[in-house]
Amino acid sequence: MVGSLTMGVDPYATHDGTGLRAGTGIQEPPAQGPEPALCLRTGGPCRTSGPRVHEPGTSGWPRFRFGADGPGKDWHGKCSSAPTEEFRTVSVPRRPYVMLVVLFLLVIGCSAGAVQTSDPAAPRGAAGSEGSAAPPRSVEPLRSPAVIPGLGPRTRAQIPATARQAVVVTGKGPDANLSSVVLHSLDDPALGWRPGAGPWPAHNGMEGWTDHHVAGDLRSPVGVFGLTDAGGRLPDPGALLPYDEQSRFAVSGEGFLGEPLEGSFDYVVAINYNRTPGTSPLDRERPLGEERGGGIWIHVDHDGPTQGCVSLTEDRMRELLLTLDPAKNPVIVMGDAASLAR
Repeated sequence: MVGSLTMGVDPYATHDGTGLRAGTGIQEPPAQGPEPALCLRTGGPCRTSGPRVHEPGTSGWPRFRFGADGPGKDWHGKCSSAPTEEFRTVSVPRRPYVMLVVLFLLVIGCSAGAVQTSDPAAPRGAAGSEGSAAPPRSVEPLRSPAVIPGLGPRTRAQIPATARQAVVVTGKGPDANLSSVVLHSLDDPALGWRPGAGPWPAHNGMEGWTDHHVAGDLRSPVGVFGLTDAGGRLPDPGALLPYDEQSRFAVSGEGFLGEPLEGSFDYVVAINYNRTPGTSPLDRERPLGEERGGGIWIHVDHDGPTQGCVSLTEDRMRELLLTLDPAKNPVIVMGDAASLAR
């Protein structure tokens, strides 16, 4: 590379058409004349050539200081269009090497921009467009709200939409007097019914079940009925339903199997078959008439079949009284399995 070119202030130069602003060392082009060539020295003695000569104090181009020959050496003289072997005549360079450097940096920058940004440990195709796409997530189908097992569409349709508790009594057969009881709750309608207690063993009418109960048939009525009122001979254990404590709930005698009936009505929940809701279980009004029977309750089991009621052990009766909530509009769904499945 050629030695550095420095431009110094010519002590002889004035602003008299020389093109040099006095005292600044800044070159200004002359008013006329061809653009001068800069003679860069490459070695050898100073030789001048060219059509113009710059002398101190004369008009023309300012002198230039070439640092390649050391400080203090001024070069002035003629410049020609045909340089000698020691001198080359060149125009002021536009520094093409700057463009090369910029292009080089751009290439390096673009290469650096291609650095992998995804996790190198990730499998191919996990990021970017390469590799196979990730398998789509499986979407579970929407589930319908759960229904009470064993109930057919006709039976389910009889359950009021406002009911949130259901005591389901399922008989072993249309003529059987043994049953099982499960308490279901509907806390979230979107999820449906859920079993909350049971199954508990129970008894029902001596002769089984019927769709048309009449007085004295010794069968329990099939259907869905409300549970709104409770009572018993013993004090209220903390029932949520209205509780009527009465001595008239006392009973004596024997059941169908010779078992004692005493204490059977210590706790009772009235089943709203042929009765007026909101009254004591002891109420004798029969909206459907006396011939259709009445006084159908859930009461304490006496280890034998009933005349048409449903019976549970005393501890289960107490639990039932503490669970049934009038705010949840409890009902009883009762019948043999085949009848409930309709």
